[in-house]
Amino acid sequence: MPSLLAFMGLGPTELVIIGIIVLLLFGNRLPSVMRSLGRGVVEFKRGVSGEEEPNDEDSERKERESKK
Repeated sequence: MPSLLAFMGLGPTELVIIGIIVLLLFGNRLPSVMRSLGRGVVEFKRGVSGEEEPNDEDSERKERESKK
């Protein structure tokens, strides 16, 4: 069964060209987008496993203690 991309006529060369264009257009925002995506995945995994979200005050206290 042919893939959807092959059906649309997009081969590896076209995908590389599209990737380069996207990188040129959104390159400066990509790190922040990926960081947000990573935080979202971590939060999702935390929610699925039933873990409580760490308290901001606890994390700030730990950071202060580690800097001392």
